[in-house]
Amino acid sequence: MSGNSVRHLISWKDWTDEEIKQVLELAKTVKQNPKDFQQHLSLKTLVMIFQKTSTRTRVSFESGMTRMGGHAIFLNWLTSNFGLTEIWYEAAYLSRNSDIMMARLKLHEDLLEVVKGATVPVINALCNLYHPCQAMADMLTILMDRGSMEGAKLTFVGVHNNVVNSLMATCSALGVHLTLVCPIADEKSIDQEIKEKIVKKGLLSETLALKEAVQSADYAYTDTWVDMEFFNNPEFEDIKQERLNIMLPYQLNLEAVGDSDTKIMHDMPIHPGYEMSDDLVAHKNSIIFDQAENRLPAQQAIMLTLLGLA
Repeated sequence: MSGNSVRHLISWKDWTDEEIKQVLELAKTVKQNPKDFQQHLSLKTLVMIFQKTSTRTRVSFESGMTRMGGHAIFLNWLTSNFGLTEIWYEAAYLSRNSDIMMARLKLHEDLLEVVKGATVPVINALCNLYHPCQAMADMLTILMDRGSMEGAKLTFVGVHNNVVNSLMATCSALGVHLTLVCPIADEKSIDQEIKEKIVKKGLLSETLALKEAVQSADYAYTDTWVDMEFFNNPEFEDIKQERLNIMLPYQLNLEAVGDSDTKIMHDMPIHPGYEMSDDLVAHKNSIIFDQAENRLPAQQAIMLTLLGLA
């Protein structure tokens, strides 16, 4: 089973502020000088375990490995043997055929089972509690846009979810003030340890004053109100409607943005007409596609760091 010497990325709370800053700076370097890293992962293999659907995660990790001379193997949870045996058994086997693994799973508990069996680094590519790779791409987007992190003001509008936990951790480490407009916040989904750290630094505000929070920020960020696997599931319709009734007044739209210079962010996939109005996607203030593009160098920097090849 996994030894203590193996470093994983499960949540940024397990990393020091300085380590998070170093990953961000490396991501910037990779983005600006991609040719310098073309052979850094030569003959290295990444195994990608997908239980949840994906566009950006799969493409950015697979493309990142290819661009750095490595190889990526896609494993669909449903067409592999993960559902037939103990998760850690499969992870232990995969470790013997790879140099690094990433897992995009429904439950954090299952991710920990992967880590239990792993003898190579494991990257959390999303679970119900954290989305550390997305948060690093978000921070890189802010860094590339304004040139520095200190003093940046980010407002997140939506349901308090895995993205929020990871944003609290990275904003805390990088000196970004985070304002949360989260009418729905299940206490079980909030990482209190991460929250306490950013609160102690004076970098967290919470409010339901949407327009003020959006228009006073440098960046306004929203995310789906309903987990992507349930959004079009008729069995989830009642809960979906309940969330829509609560959240529609908090839609990120032209009225909320007003004539401010606030940049617009969304981690995608976007549900236009729900968490965001369609006219904001291509708005002059939108940096949504830059944000999505930055998943690639962020992922590359994470892999390089965990493999000690930066």
